[in-house]
Amino acid sequence: MLSKNQIKLVHSLQSKKGRDKEGCFVAEGPKVVSDLMEILKPKMFFATQGWIDSNPQIDNDIVVVTDDELRKISFLQHPQGVLAVFPMLVSQPKCDFDDSSLYIALDGVQDPGNLGTIIRVADWFGITKIFCSRNTADVYNPKVVQATMGSIARVRVEYCDLQVLFDSLPTGYPVYGTFLDGEDIYKKSLTPNGIIVMGNEGNGISAAMRSRINNRLLIPNFPEGRQTAESLNVAIATAITCSEVPCHMVFALQKMFVLNFSGFFASWPSISLRSLKSFRQSL
Repeated sequence: MLSKNQIKLVHSLQSKKGRDKEGCFVAEGPKVVSDLMEILKPKMFFATQGWIDSNPQIDNDIVVVTDDELRKISFLQHPQGVLAVFPMLVSQPKCDFDDSSLYIALDGVQDPGNLGTIIRVADWFGITKIFCSRNTADVYNPKVVQATMGSIARVRVEYCDLQVLFDSLPTGYPVYGTFLDGEDIYKKSLTPNGIIVMGNEGNGISAAMRSRINNRLLIPNFPEGRQTAESLNVAIATAITCSEVPCHMVFALQKMFVLNFSGFFASWPSISLRSLKSFRQSL
C-alpha cells in the first residue's frame, strides 16, 4: 500500500530540482527497470501483484500496489506494472575520453524524447559515452529515461563545457558535424574514432562549436532536385551518421542477424560499408 510520503517523493522526481535534491530518478516498465537493476540497486520498488507473479526472481523489497495506486505515481499514460526509484550515477569531475573510441557530443539538444532516442542509438552502435553541453536536456528526465528503452544502463552521459573538452583533443582528432554545405556523407570515408557533434533542434550546432568541427558532413535528400523536408530530426541524423562509421556499422549489423553459415560468418567482419552499399544498389 502506498503512503502519502511515497507518493509525494515520487512526484517530486518529475522535476530536475526534485531529482537533484533527492539524488534519485524514476524508471518505469519491465525493460527499463530490469536493465537498470543490472547496474544499480533501486531505493524504492513498486509493482502490481500480477507483475510480481510474473517475475518471481526479483528479490528486492517490493511495495505491492494496485493498478489504481500505480496510476497515482506513474508518469506514463498507461503504467506498465512496475516503477522503481534509482540513485543517480556519480558525476565525473571531468569528461575523460579515449582517442581511439567514437563518441557523440550533444550541443544544446532540448527535447527529452530526442535525447533518449540518441542514447538508444548510441547503445545500438556500440557507443558507450555521450558528452552533453550543460544546456542539453537532463538525462534523468522521466521522458528521457523512458525513451532510452533501457539503454541508459549501458551508455554513460556526461555534462561538461564542450569547448573545454574540445580544447583538450589531440591535433587533427576527427570531429564530425552535419551541415547543409558539408561533404556528402555517402562519399566520404569516416574514421572509426572521433566525436560526432549534434546540435539544437531549432538552431543546429552553435557558432562556438562550428569552428571546432574539422569534418563537415551533408546527409543528402533523395531524389536530387525534388523538394523534400527542410531538415531531419536530430535523433534520425545521429543514427544515419553513426551508421556510416565503418566498425560501428558492422557491429550493429552483426547484432541484427544471427549468422549460421560458417564461411560467410568468417568473412562478415571484413565487409565494408561501401560493398554493402554496392550490394544494396544492385538489388
